[in-house]
Amino acid sequence: MIHSSFRHAWVVAAVGGLLLLAACSQQDQTPSPQDAAKAQAQQMADEANRQLQTYRQMLEMKNDEMAAQLGEAIVKQFPSSDAAKEVQQTLPDVEKRAKEAAEKRRLAGLWTYQVGPMEGGTQSTASLYSTRPGGDRAVRLVLRRHTKWGESVFLFGNGHGFVCKGNCTLQAQFDGKSHPLRAFLPTTGEPAIFIRDDKAFIAAMEKTRRITIDAEMQDGGKQELVFETGGYDPSKWVAVGKK
Repeated sequence: MIHSSFRHAWVVAAVGGLLLLAACSQQDQTPSPQDAAKAQAQQMADEANRQLQTYRQMLEMKNDEMAAQLGEAIVKQFPSSDAAKEVQQTLPDVEKRAKEAAEKRRLAGLWTYQVGPMEGGTQSTASLYSTRPGGDRAVRLVLRRHTKWGESVFLFGNGHGFVCKGNCTLQAQFDGKSHPLRAFLPTTGEPAIFIRDDKAFIAAMEKTRRITIDAEMQDGGKQELVFETGGYDPSKWVAVGKK
């Protein structure tokens, strides 16, 4: 009987000791606030450096738009990191180049290039719509090559077209500089007006980002037409042979 009581007491003491050791072990595994802060800071530094490596790769690939987005994120998320300090040395130039690339792409996207059959021949056009007026009142600037009619430049509107008696002059500005345009109406009655000297117009347009033309419409009176021409790509305006 005494032996059994002693064994029971020993078991209880052993279990208690194990529980105490387990509790102490758990306390040892719980990091102090200082250690937790250091671990978190290290994780953030590692993540900042990982993103910095990607930023460097984007610069090497000359992908300024992706680099700009990533660089801005690094500076915002890790403002006091060494990675942010390195990024800030190049980010302003990268953002500038990225903005210029986006604008170049936008301007190029305004143009449409088409080739197809047209009244017994083949027609190749490069065209864009006015940014002002826009919508249903937009006017289209068209560069056209046709196997029968040759090369021409004209504005194509809506409604009844333009007002022009014989040879008229359209007051225009190329990037803010005065550039009058001699014009005439087609004899076939389309709502269009043709530029008299198409080759000179195209040569000047290739060096221009913005053309403004004052025109008088048969429906709506005088209007200022604005064309953002800076994205024109002459290589996409396909030549067509004479019929």
